[in-house]
Order: sequence, then C-alpha cells, then structure tokens
Amino acid sequence: MSAQFPTRPISRLTGHNGQVLALCYSAGSGQYLLTGSTDRHIRLFNPATGLEVQKYSAHGYEVHDISVAQDNDRFISVGGDKTVFLWDVTTHQTLRRWSGHAGRINACAFAGEGDALVVTGSFDSTVKIWDCKQRSEKPIMSFSEAKDAISSIAVAGAEIVAGSVDGRVRCYDVRMGVVDQDVLGHPVTSVTPTVNNDSYLASTLDSTLRLMDKRDGKLLQAFRHEEFKNEKYRLRSTLAAGDSLAMSGSEDGYIYVWDLLTGNLVHKLKHAAPALTAGSKQFVSMSSKRDVVNSVVWNQLRKEWASAGGDGTVVVWAT
Repeated sequence: MSAQFPTRPISRLTGHNGQVLALCYSAGSGQYLLTGSTDRHIRLFNPATGLEVQKYSAHGYEVHDISVAQDNDRFISVGGDKTVFLWDVTTHQTLRRWSGHAGRINACAFAGEGDALVVTGSFDSTVKIWDCKQRSEKPIMSFSEAKDAISSIAVAGAEIVAGSVDGRVRCYDVRMGVVDQDVLGHPVTSVTPTVNNDSYLASTLDSTLRLMDKRDGKLLQAFRHEEFKNEKYRLRSTLAAGDSLAMSGSEDGYIYVWDLLTGNLVHKLKHAAPALTAGSKQFVSMSSKRDVVNSVVWNQLRKEWASAGGDGTVVVWAT
C-alpha cells in the first residue's frame, strides 16, 4: 500500500495571510478543500486547478476547525470567537450563530440524522451539542467531564470522541448516556476513529501517535520517529489509505507516514515550497511557526491528501 501512496505535490494553494489551522475536504467526491486560517478567513479551493473558488468572512478571530455537511450545502466553522458559525455554501452567508462557550472553540463536527446536530469542543473544557433545527441559541447538551481544554472532536454514529489537554480521550455514547475514558498521559491534540469504529488514532504532545482499542482502552500500536516532533502545537493527524496508514504533520516542516500494522515509518515528505511567492514572503518571514505542519487530511475516493502549514499554504498530494 505504501508504494501506491501519493507523494507528488500537484498544487499549492495560496491566499491566506496567516497560518492555515483548519483543513477539510468537501463531502462525497471531495472535489473541494476548505481552509481556515489565523487571518480570520475561510477559503474554498479547487485542488485540481489550485484556484480559489470562494472566500467566507465573518470570523473576528482565528479559525480553528471546519466541518462540512454530507449534502455539501452547509459547513460549520469555529475559532477564537467563542461562536459556532453555520454557513450556506452557495450564498456565502451564515445561517446560524451559536454562542455559549466561555473560551475559544477548538473543534467541531456534524452529527445526527441529516447532520441536524453540531458538536463542539472548547478551551473551556466542555463539549456541547447544538440543534440546527431549533430556534434556541443554547446548546441542547453539555458535557463537562474534562479537566482541561477540549482539543479535538470526532463523531462516529451515536458516539462522540473527544480528546483533551488533560491527557484523556473520552467516548460519549449519547443514546446510552455513558462515557468511557482512556488515559493517554499526555495532552491530546487529535483523535480519528477507524472506519469500523473499533479503535482510534490519537496524537499527543510527547511526539507520539497512538492507535487505541476503543473496547478495552489498550494500546494497539505507537508511532514515533527520532525526527518527528510534536511537543508544543496542536497537530491534526489522520488515518489514510483505507486505515492502513497513520500520518501527521510535524513541527519540523515534514509530514510523516507510518504503516498502521507494523508501526514502521514508510514516508517522510517536506511540506514547504523551495521558493516563496512574493505575496507570502512577508508573512512567512514574520511567522515563528512557519515550519509547523498543522493538519493533514486524506481523501479516500480520490486517493489524494493535503497538508496545511504555518507558512500559510496548503499542499495537495497525488500519485
């Protein structure tokens, strides 16, 4: 599988005047990429052409996460505003705005039938659920088990998987009203359930990715490398190639790819461009985080992926 892994950069998406923190493919065929930045803007790109299609502007602070509904008509974005923005893709306007978190919102995801619900995780240590169909501005549920900031949210069926800076991953079964927690011992920056939802990939600030068994909390595999670095920043890892690979950006400017079964490193790829465009030169030279690869996302249908950097660019990779 690693021999077929896409290692060729086919386009470099530019336009942001700040770090790219949020990265998300559109639903279905994954024809488009949505990006969110410290420059407060969200941009919609066509990765095949490398061209920007649309810009969405409503945030007053940095954008930390984006999630797209399955019908591709709506998406949500969250960040430093402490507000959840529900967008209409076509009109470029916000349909709803929910305020209820006491700190910046780090993560978001659609949930429920017809993506009628929105789940968010915040610096205020809570996970909240919002109903898109109700007129209420308040969340319909709030979970406060975490002892520190919620860094990452994933939804798998009726379950919410939440990673926290307190070093724990909590799995909430909303239907049963049950929460299970796994103690990883280091601040969690990212969680990604497997397709069959029997395990999840977690990133922690000890420069390690872990594959954890959801049923008994056992460590199935650990992914490390002497040069891989994740000690300071929230990096978003992901599963790739039909859950056969684990991949993550690093604070050293590279993307690392491991075999899920063996834990062996199979690829190390550099995100940064050899030459800077004039438009991004000033930003890059001023950014202390320019080498950080903040996020990676995989597109299973197209067999391509993208990496988002502190240099303000997104690189799209294909075979």
